[in-house]
Amino acid sequence: MSKKPLTKVEEEAEIESSSAPLMTHLIELRTRLIWAIGGFFVAFLVCFFFAKQLFNLLVIPFQWATAWAGLDASKVDLIYTAPQEFFFTQIKLGAFGGMILAFPLIATQIYRFIAPGLYRNERGAFLPFLIASPILFLLGGALVYFFFTPMVMWFFLSMQQVGPDNEVQISLLPRVSEYLGLIMTLIFSFGLVFQLPVVTTLMARVGLLSAQGLADKRKWAIVIAFIVAAVLTPPDPVSQIGLALPTIILYEVSIWLARRVEKQRAVAEAEREAETEAAAAE
Repeated sequence: MSKKPLTKVEEEAEIESSSAPLMTHLIELRTRLIWAIGGFFVAFLVCFFFAKQLFNLLVIPFQWATAWAGLDASKVDLIYTAPQEFFFTQIKLGAFGGMILAFPLIATQIYRFIAPGLYRNERGAFLPFLIASPILFLLGGALVYFFFTPMVMWFFLSMQQVGPDNEVQISLLPRVSEYLGLIMTLIFSFGLVFQLPVVTTLMARVGLLSAQGLADKRKWAIVIAFIVAAVLTPPDPVSQIGLALPTIILYEVSIWLARRVEKQRAVAEAEREAETEAAAAE
């Protein structure tokens, strides 16, 4: 039986009814964006106001490296060679710190926007990963701050030629913008790498990856880890190996997590089959 064609009034009414949910989603998206951008702006202002103190905090690993190199750690000099350089460095530091401070709020707004479209079990599965992501990023940043930055700066300081026995005095005087760029690159690189278990576990949960597939590609993963480390870190072996090794360890953790997800899925499927058979028998 052919469907009766709609009149013009009925077509307009159908269009209006279908556009209402879209407008609701757009209004909700605008609200979430306002909260996220507003939170970032407030966090940026706070970090920019304390930019000098934050920069002094980031210089502490350089002081540790100076002490490891046998130099006077109380005299650590950084320079800027353009009048506006330190001002723009403070803006970059404010933006970087503001993004870190505002990330919980931004992640909450993202979750609140997509949560209504998820089933209850999907929300329960997604929320732990949303919590684990910033924690893993902070762990990567802490590893950079307390270990790898002092190691990298010690490596660069070891290339100096200082003292009365050297005819040519070559001293390391980092620019404030380049030092901040190094710290930001290392924190971003390690924080991104530490998201590997989260990403692979989510992909394994939806069936895009398997533990066996990850294990079979282990050799390629090791090669890619060193290539990524060479691209993301400064051209020194200390930072490159320092990023590649945690990446490989996290890859092994990802395989273990994927196996756990597969076991949980197998148990859930067995329970559903048992319930189905029991219902059919009744």
